[in-house]
Amino acid sequence: MSSDNTPDLTPEQLAEIERNFDPETAFRQTGKVLGIVVSIALVAMSVYHFYASGFGLIRELLHRGIHLSFVLGLVFLLFSWRRSETGMIATPAWHRFSGVSILDIIFSIMAVGASLYLPLLPPEIVAERVGNPSQGDVLMGTILLVLVLEAARRSIGPTLPIIAMIFIAFALFGPYAPGALKHGGTSWLGLINHLYMTNQGIYGVAIGVMAQYVFLFILFGVLATRIGLGQLFIDLAMVLAGRYSGGPAKVAIFSSAFMGTISGSSIANTVTTGALTIPAMKKVGYPAHFAGAVEATSSTGGQITPPILGAAAFIMVEYLEIPLRDVLAAALFPALLHYFGIFIMVHLEAKKLGLRGLRADELPKAGVVLRQHWLSIIPLGILVYLIMTGKTPDFAAVYGIIACVVVGFLNPVNRLTVSDLWNALSAGAKNTLAVGAAAACVGIIVGVVTLTGVGFRLGYVVVQTATDIGGTISNIWPLSYFSVTQWALFVSLVLIAASCIIMGAGIPTTATYIILVAVAAPALAQLNVEPIVSHFFVFYYGVLADITPPVALAAYAAAGIAGSNPFQTGNTAFRLGIAKALVPFVFVYSPALLLVADGFTWAAFAITLSGAMMGIASMGAAFAGYIISPLKQYERWWIAMVSFLFIAPGLITMGIGIVLMLPILVIQFRRRATA
Repeated sequence: MSSDNTPDLTPEQLAEIERNFDPETAFRQTGKVLGIVVSIALVAMSVYHFYASGFGLIRELLHRGIHLSFVLGLVFLLFSWRRSETGMIATPAWHRFSGVSILDIIFSIMAVGASLYLPLLPPEIVAERVGNPSQGDVLMGTILLVLVLEAARRSIGPTLPIIAMIFIAFALFGPYAPGALKHGGTSWLGLINHLYMTNQGIYGVAIGVMAQYVFLFILFGVLATRIGLGQLFIDLAMVLAGRYSGGPAKVAIFSSAFMGTISGSSIANTVTTGALTIPAMKKVGYPAHFAGAVEATSSTGGQITPPILGAAAFIMVEYLEIPLRDVLAAALFPALLHYFGIFIMVHLEAKKLGLRGLRADELPKAGVVLRQHWLSIIPLGILVYLIMTGKTPDFAAVYGIIACVVVGFLNPVNRLTVSDLWNALSAGAKNTLAVGAAAACVGIIVGVVTLTGVGFRLGYVVVQTATDIGGTISNIWPLSYFSVTQWALFVSLVLIAASCIIMGAGIPTTATYIILVAVAAPALAQLNVEPIVSHFFVFYYGVLADITPPVALAAYAAAGIAGSNPFQTGNTAFRLGIAKALVPFVFVYSPALLLVADGFTWAAFAITLSGAMMGIASMGAAFAGYIISPLKQYERWWIAMVSFLFIAPGLITMGIGIVLMLPILVIQFRRRATA
């Protein structure tokens, strides 16, 4: 029971909350017979990907085509035309058999056929037709293009397909585009040739990464959770942090950080750990909106926490052509700073409200937890070891999955049965459908970008706009201390960050990252920003959209569990996640924080990390209005301004910040002594 005497939510209610706020899990019920067919297809999808990545030698286009055929064929069976649609049609007998309309079954069959048409052709014939597609090629390409747009609309919402259609229109009507965006345009045949016949469109990098890497890591996460790793993380978080002031909120941070190592989904993390932590936070005295915000903000860290990170990490590996271990190393300390920022605010809020921790009888015993669940950590250890030793991500994931199955069958606690394994394989495949449809849709956008060169054109527009604004700002004293180039970089970062948040409000993080990096990378390259830095900048701000109103889906899901106002929960979540908004600027100006960036030195890293921690802690105190005693309004503003001096890399700015903070600290100690 929670503090407001409302009952804890049942698993069915939690699943309903996840479906309501995460369109990627809004699956419809199928009829009994078709349900069996779908279950077999999902398991077959998992088995195929496991075999193809671990032991098979399947050529690239065919592998991507088979993956796409599974994704699109199943999307039309499992996602309705409308969210409220039940799938019923005229005859009850047909509904009992399938549960979906005949039209959706036709769409499913057409999607499978269009997806496999090109990959099943001999490679030499495909090579001959590139640049001169046949009428059949154009017809099948058109069908696939339309079905990809519709599958994405059903599974993730209308925003991404609308953006894709705008890009298609831009490709066709380029001569009428304004200013620097104007180009020669293309015909429908030329568009289909590029999007369907080459590896620059629907069958491009995005769908390739989903087929080769992401599917396996999602499946690993599902299996690892099933064998008890998720429960181990939650129990360990309770042991580590539950007893301290405001303990349940700190448990939320630690459990979400741990869960982030095996899950790349903000909303799934929110529902999984929030079912326990949100009622516990309310029980010890946290307001409902604050409890929901803590869980949502902590859970968004799952997409930035190694080793899973989310699909965007694997796209980054392909784009930057660097090992996954370098991406994981670069992600480590920014992720820790995110959790550090939440921890500071949660701790200060608990002190301000005088909240207690959990009692000993409310906490699990460390010995019991480790004795029951220690085996479940083995698969994650194997996965991380293989990645760190330079093995490919798919190789590591395959052996991580094998370890999950072996441990599951041997572990006396949470023992895996054949039925459990079947359900896990089915659930793992089902969880990849929406992101797979999004990847195919993003392939359309990326294809238009490569066909028209619009990425460099938009990059030029961003840099030119930022330079003009920077020129105006640099004429204002004392802002003239910084050069036009420095202001241009800062304004470019602000524009790109705002674009990421706006786009991320309606589409998945991975899609936001792929689209915006096409603009950000060329723009920031002109300003001498290293590629890995610009990619991480876009990635972080895409994730931030999950807790940024007006469409903060993770925060709204948490509000559904907490019974709080969704918009208030979203605003509080954004405040708690302010570190995630500040950290990208830190590593742009001091790339040493990413560990693998050019010019890394331990001295620069130590200075940057120390300054970032002091700046984030100061900003947290300003937002909380408390250090060791309540802060007055002017003190909060003063600390907030000083925090930027800490965040700005450099010993001089850090020293100035410390000097300016000393009077506030002296006042705090005196106020506490006289209280």
